[in-house]
Amino acid sequence: MAISCGKQGFLLWPAFHTRESTTAFPPPLSLSLKLPPQSHSKVRRVVKMSATEVTSSRISYESFAIKPPEHPTYDLKGIIKLALEEDAGDRGDVTCLATIPFDMEVEAYFLAKEDGIIAGIALAEMIFHEVDPSLKVEWSKNDGDFVHKGLQFGRVRGRAHNIVVAERVVLNFMQRMSGIATLTKAMANAAYPAYMLETRKTAPGLRLVDKWAVLIGGGQNHRMGLFDMVMIKDNHISAAGGVADALKAVDLYLEQNNLQMEVEVETRTLEEVEEVLHYSSQTKTSLTRIMLDNMVVPLPNGDVDISMLKEAVQLINGRYETEWFVDSFCESTRRLPQN
Repeated sequence: MAISCGKQGFLLWPAFHTRESTTAFPPPLSLSLKLPPQSHSKVRRVVKMSATEVTSSRISYESFAIKPPEHPTYDLKGIIKLALEEDAGDRGDVTCLATIPFDMEVEAYFLAKEDGIIAGIALAEMIFHEVDPSLKVEWSKNDGDFVHKGLQFGRVRGRAHNIVVAERVVLNFMQRMSGIATLTKAMANAAYPAYMLETRKTAPGLRLVDKWAVLIGGGQNHRMGLFDMVMIKDNHISAAGGVADALKAVDLYLEQNNLQMEVEVETRTLEEVEEVLHYSSQTKTSLTRIMLDNMVVPLPNGDVDISMLKEAVQLINGRYETEWFVDSFCESTRRLPQN
């Protein structure tokens, strides 16, 4: 995931990889059926989002507390259908068909089994609607809210069979997203006033979901894919003949194709930082951010050496946004340069 501080710092960190954290990942959740329903009293401070309000196959994000990131081709509804289909196979839920009366109606409750940031509520709404638009879903929390162990934070009412069919898919998404959001929140708090960004190291097919969870946890999104930002890395630099040549090639490509987008370049040494700064001082460039790669050096005692990173930030001196990468979460994050 990456760290950003205005014009000064971004810290890259894979979307949900950590080595040092006491937070359970993912925070376990459960959905408990109440058979038969004994009470239909409203949940206190309920945020009500009835699935029956969705009347079109087109997804509207307007009612979501935190909207998913934009992607030109990603089919979120298709991902939901795929998740349900891989669970149902070609026969459906044979256990439910054998044991649960078709017309039985129940009430089920969402229960947090650990403290953490809840994420995936809006996606759960979409899944329940896909299975059965008549299901009634209510929440006492929104995406991004803190939940404590033992809290009942939502309920769903309707046909027992359909609730059970949706249950595991809903919980799988919510636990994954809540885990990402919880760890993101912890890292974002540690890095403040810098910002946390994620990378493209997401599970194939789940990129938008994973990046959505980062937003819910208080992080920010890096590029969605290969299409929405130029990111010049070591392979591109080697192929182009050097960091300045790579930047020159990118500037020419963007001009010839009338494209305007952010441009980031990876630097691995102070010499490369100086080369980038020299190029940009001599030429009009689309460069917006400089990545300082491998400049946070882990030490055997678990601390980090940031001397080279601090020198690089001082060289850049606010002329461009800066970004750096860490692959573990520890208290040393607090010592990273913020300006």
